[in-house]
Amino acid sequence: MLDFPAELSPPAPAPRAQALGPISLLRVLANNPLEAWTTAHFEQPIVIGGLSIGRVAVVSDPTAIRRVLFDNCGNYKKDWLQRRVLSAGLIGGLLTAEGHSWRTQRRALAPLFARKTVMSFSAAMRDVANGLVDRLARREGEVVDIAVEATRVTLEVLERTIFSDGFGRTSEDIRLAMKSYFETIGRIDPFDMLGVPDFVPRPARWKLRPMLRVFESAIDSIISKRRERIAADPESAPRDILTFLLEAADPETGEGFSEAEIRANILTFIAAGHETTANCISWSLFLLSQSREWRERVQAESDCEFDGDFDGLADRLVETRAVIDETNRLYPPITAISRVAIGRDELAGEPIKPGTMIVIAPYVLHRHRALWEKPDNFNPNRFFGDARDAIDRFAYLPFGVGPRICIGAAFALQETSIVIAAIMRNFTLELVPGCTPWPVQKVTLRPGGGLPMIVRRR
Repeated sequence: MLDFPAELSPPAPAPRAQALGPISLLRVLANNPLEAWTTAHFEQPIVIGGLSIGRVAVVSDPTAIRRVLFDNCGNYKKDWLQRRVLSAGLIGGLLTAEGHSWRTQRRALAPLFARKTVMSFSAAMRDVANGLVDRLARREGEVVDIAVEATRVTLEVLERTIFSDGFGRTSEDIRLAMKSYFETIGRIDPFDMLGVPDFVPRPARWKLRPMLRVFESAIDSIISKRRERIAADPESAPRDILTFLLEAADPETGEGFSEAEIRANILTFIAAGHETTANCISWSLFLLSQSREWRERVQAESDCEFDGDFDGLADRLVETRAVIDETNRLYPPITAISRVAIGRDELAGEPIKPGTMIVIAPYVLHRHRALWEKPDNFNPNRFFGDARDAIDRFAYLPFGVGPRICIGAAFALQETSIVIAAIMRNFTLELVPGCTPWPVQKVTLRPGGGLPMIVRRR
């Protein structure tokens, strides 16, 4: 085991002393964009540079971030590069919608992720977590890829809470297709970075077609099956998020979703609802495997709370939640938020011209020298009491902030807390000797090569 003490840092790329040249930058961005950041990005409030696609400002000043994402958000729209990355199957859904379409969808979907609704899913999340515990128990002493198990468990949670008629395909088919999907869309195409026009084909997009056919088939099956159940007997149809989505209407206008919006949101919930949560579970379990102190604290808490009243369990798992919050600081589920300036502005003392791409990188922000003490160290104590209160709201953005904050944040945090508590009360996980998980950015931040760990019963 690595078992790094509190003063040491978990694995991450070392910042570069100088920015890469154009060709080297394209190569690094295509393989792992995390390895392109320089020391200046982790020390300065704003770093402005130029790429072939235009002027780019990387912003890490909380006041400036507030202006971009909240105070003056009308001046900053989603940029074309981000929309192109997310365009494969997600266009039209909440993640990519703009203007009236986004406002309508957000209002209609908000009740589906309200606290009361999310808490009603606790029992289903517990049952899925216990199922994972049973599977791991049968493999005691063996090497298990915890990253794979984390994706499986999050897909099972979606089946129990959102798509309770199933996916229309096996969960394993969906898991493998999603893995390939993120690996493909997460690779920044050199044509995009060079500003090559849209009509020029991108070879990587061809690879998406088989995956999208899997998703389209599954989504068609999901929608058709549920509509048949609703038509036959509305009272017997599951009152899960899929039914809510089909019935959802804007509370102000009564406007429902189009077929394209329904399809895009279902794919969004499957993709975002399992990938980011699975990565957080994986990184949390890795960090716990390396810290004896926090492993013992989380195990003691899960022993105390897991067998008690299940209502509000996630809220009582405060030690576990601190580990999750620190995990999301070091390995944030969203590694970059980007916008493009519509009009002139000023950020962190620098003039911003129309057309400038604004990049807010939680990975950089969460490790910025001016905002965090020993930012590369694993220290969940940052998220207790006065220390937590001292964190600037715009310095910690695991789920974004402002009007477009992730609508499923509470769902993800509750699920992650329950799954980690269930595992830690039953097992000790040991990293396979010689293995050092490396963060790789493929839209989300995953451990490259998986997370092979030896399962030991406590």
